[in-house]
Amino acid sequence: MSMRIAVSLVALCCAIPAVAQTADEAPASDFDTIIVTGRAAGSEMRKAEASFAITTIDQQSLKVAPPISTADTFRRVPGFWVESSGGEGSNNVRARGIPTDGYSSVGLQENSSPVQYDGALGYLNADQSFRVDDTIARVEAVRGGPASIFSPNSPGGVVNFITRKGTDTPDGAGSVRYTFTNTTAHRVDAWFGKEIAPNLGVFVGGFYRQGDGMRDMGFTAEKGGQIRATVNYDDGDNSLLLDVKHIDDRTPFYLPVPLTFDADGGIDSVAGFDPLKDTLSGSNNKRVDIKNVGRPYDFDLTEGSHTKLTAVTLQAKVRLTDGVRFETRNRYRTSDILRNALFPTGNVDTIANYRTVLLGQARAGGFTTATGIQLRYADDGTAVPADANGNGLMVQGNFLSVSVPLDEIISDNRVTADIGNHALAVGFTYAHSDYRFDRYMGTALLDVRGNPRRIDAIAVDAGGATVGRVTDNGFVRYGSIFDNVGMSTDNIAFYAGDEWQVTPDIRIDFAGRYEKLTFGGLVAKKTTVNLGDPTTLADNSVLTFGNGFTNVRQSFDGFGWTIGGNWQFHPGMGLFARYTDTFRLPSAGEWNGNPTRTDMAKVPIKMGEVGFKYGGEMFSLFATAFWTKFERLTLTDWYFDNATNTYLSRIAIAGTETFGLEAEGMVRPVEWFDLGVTLTWQDPQYKNFHYTDNTGKEFDFSGNQLIRVPKLALRVTPGINLFDDRFRGEVEIEHFTKRYADIANTQPLPAFTNVNLNMRAEVTKNIALGFNVSNLFDTLQLTEGNPRAGSFISGDAGARYFLARPNFGRIIRASATVSF
Repeated sequence: MSMRIAVSLVALCCAIPAVAQTADEAPASDFDTIIVTGRAAGSEMRKAEASFAITTIDQQSLKVAPPISTADTFRRVPGFWVESSGGEGSNNVRARGIPTDGYSSVGLQENSSPVQYDGALGYLNADQSFRVDDTIARVEAVRGGPASIFSPNSPGGVVNFITRKGTDTPDGAGSVRYTFTNTTAHRVDAWFGKEIAPNLGVFVGGFYRQGDGMRDMGFTAEKGGQIRATVNYDDGDNSLLLDVKHIDDRTPFYLPVPLTFDADGGIDSVAGFDPLKDTLSGSNNKRVDIKNVGRPYDFDLTEGSHTKLTAVTLQAKVRLTDGVRFETRNRYRTSDILRNALFPTGNVDTIANYRTVLLGQARAGGFTTATGIQLRYADDGTAVPADANGNGLMVQGNFLSVSVPLDEIISDNRVTADIGNHALAVGFTYAHSDYRFDRYMGTALLDVRGNPRRIDAIAVDAGGATVGRVTDNGFVRYGSIFDNVGMSTDNIAFYAGDEWQVTPDIRIDFAGRYEKLTFGGLVAKKTTVNLGDPTTLADNSVLTFGNGFTNVRQSFDGFGWTIGGNWQFHPGMGLFARYTDTFRLPSAGEWNGNPTRTDMAKVPIKMGEVGFKYGGEMFSLFATAFWTKFERLTLTDWYFDNATNTYLSRIAIAGTETFGLEAEGMVRPVEWFDLGVTLTWQDPQYKNFHYTDNTGKEFDFSGNQLIRVPKLALRVTPGINLFDDRFRGEVEIEHFTKRYADIANTQPLPAFTNVNLNMRAEVTKNIALGFNVSNLFDTLQLTEGNPRAGSFISGDAGARYFLARPNFGRIIRASATVSF
C-alpha cells in the first residue's frame, strides 16, 4: 500500500509547476531563527547566540510528520526520554536523567505561558490540558539552563508551542486537512487567519475527530476536538493578543498488557492476546455499576480521558520609552477533566493458581466449608474452561475513575530594558488554583484476551453446592480506593535577569528566581464499611467517607539562579557554558492520598552544561555535555497488594546524578538529500538510595540505572527533497538501549529499534497529500513495565507472565490538505 501511494505522489508532482516558498517555512538557516523561549529580556536573539541548549521545530517539519500526541513532539528533542505509549494524554517525559514522571519537571507552554502551572498535579498531567493541531506554527524546546528561572516547575526544560496569528497572513490564508487512519479514525484540522487592518489580525482554527483508538478498545474511544479564536495587534513596538480556546475531547488511556517469554528468554506475546493491538478494555466492560454506599457508581469506560477545558489568554507588550517595555501574560482556565480507565494489576497467572488463591480468600472470609472454586463468566454465568482463550490465564483489573476539576489563573508581568550593552528584565508571577480530586475504584477478575470478560468466583462445598461468592459481578472488591479532596494553591515568584553583551562576540547572562508555594484544603478521612450482602465477600471492605476531613496547610519556598556565557567566535560557530543551582517545590497533589505526610520538602537541583554550535549550508551541529544532580528527592512506590486488593505505599529519600551528551546535527551534501541525527547518551544513576522494606530487609540501590531511562537514544532521519522541494520523504530510525522497569534493576526492558515513514507532496499550489506510518515493521517495543507491581522492586521480576506497556503497533495515516 505504501509503495503505491508513494509512486502516485511522485507521479502527481512530476506534472505540477514549482510552488513558491510560503511564510510558514523555516528561515534559510536554522541558526538565524529568532527564539523567545528560556529568556526574559525583550531584545531579539538568534538561536546561534543562545547560551543554552534549544531545539526548534518549524512548520514544515510539523507538516511532514504531524505528531500523534503532545508527547510525540518531545521525541524530536535530544535529552528527552519520552513515553508516548499512553495515548494523547498522561504520558511521561524525562529530561537529562531527571527521575520524575509525567510533566513534573518539564514545563509545557503555549505562547510562552504555562498550559498548567503545576504540570503534575496528581492524575492531571499537563498534556491532558493541551492538544496539538494545525493552529501550531512552530515549537521551541529548551533543556535545563534558564528554563527553571523563567518558567515554573521546569528544571528539566520547557517546550513552548507557538500558535499562528492573523497578522502572519496579511492577505488571508488558511487550510483544511482531512486525515484517515487505519485504526478507523477520521480527523479534520482547519484554520484561517487574516490581517483585517494594519497590524490587526484575526484567526480561528481547531480540529474534530472520531475513531476507535490506536488499540482495539471495543467501542468508539476517540471523539471530540478543540477550537480557538484569536485577535492580535502588532506594530513592532506594541502588541496585544487575545486568545480563547475550548477543548471537549475524549481519548483512551492505554495501559500495560500481558506478556511472557519465548524459549530463548525474549519477550513474547501471550496466546490469544496481540500486545500491539489488543487491550484489556472492551465492550463487555464499557459500562459497569460499581457498588458503593448509597447508589452504585456508574463507571463509563467510554469516557476515557475526557477533557473539557476553556482557556482565555491575554498578552500585551507596551513600549514605555526607548528601550523600555512592559510585558504581561495572563491566562485563565476552567476545566473538568475525567480519567476513566481499566488498570490491569496483580499477577498474570494460571486459572489453576487463581483457584487456589481464591479458595483461601473464601475460607478466610467466612465460607469455611468451601472445598473448591467454580469460575463463571459474570455476563452469562457460563463456566470458564481451564484453557480459556488458548492461554488459561487470568488477571485482575482496577476500574478506576478520577475526576479533577481545576480553575486556575496565571499572571506573569515584567519590565524589560535595553541599557547600553545590557538587556535587563525584572518580573513577578502570581498563580492561583482551586481543584478537586475525587477517586473511586473497584477491582475485578478478568480473563486474558483482547476485550476480556469479567469472571465470578463461586465457593462450593464437597458436594458442589454453593456456599458463598468471593466476587460479585466479577468484582473481588468494591471501593478498593477512595479519595475526596478540595484544595487551593497560591504561587508567587520574583525573578530578574541580565543579558550582557560584553563584546560583539561574547555574551554573559545571569538570572535568579525566588518562589513561594502555599496551599491548603480538606482531605476526606476514610473508613471501610460492609454493604451488607452476606453472600459475597466483594462488599465487605468498601472504602468510603470517614469521620470528617483532615485540614492541610503547607508552605514551601526556594531560590534558584543561573549563569551562562556564549562566545560567538564565528558567525556560524560558537561555544557556550552554563551552571544552574535551582529547585523543584512539592506538588499539592502529593497530599491527595496522604494528608498528614511530613517527608516532602524542596528538592535542590544542580545542573551544568557546555555546548558547541556550528551552522553552515551543508552541515550543522549542536552538541551539549551536561551534568544533573538531585540532592534530595522523595520517591513514593505505590503498589497494589493482592491480599487486600488495595494500594499501599513505600517512601524513600534519595538523590540522583547524571552525566551525559546530547547532539543534533544535519548534513545536506546535495539539495535533494539530507540526513538528520539526534543523539542522547547518559549515565543516570541513583545516589545515596538506602531503603528498608516492611519486613526489615535493607536495600542499597545506589549506582543503579534510573528507572525506565535508556543510556543511549539515537534518532537518524535520512530524507529526500524532489521536484523543487514539492515532495519530501523521510525515514525516522530510532534506537533505545536497555532500560529497567524498577529501581532495583531486576526487570529489564529490552533495547528496541523503531522505524517511521513520512511523506508529503504538494500536488498543486493549493493541494498537498501526506502519508505517515509509525512503527513501520510492527515490532514489539516496551516503554514501561507495570508500576502497580512496584517501582522500587518489581513484583513481576522473574515471573513467567508479566505486565508491560508497549508502543503502538503499525499505524498508517493518510491525509489531504487544501490551502487557500
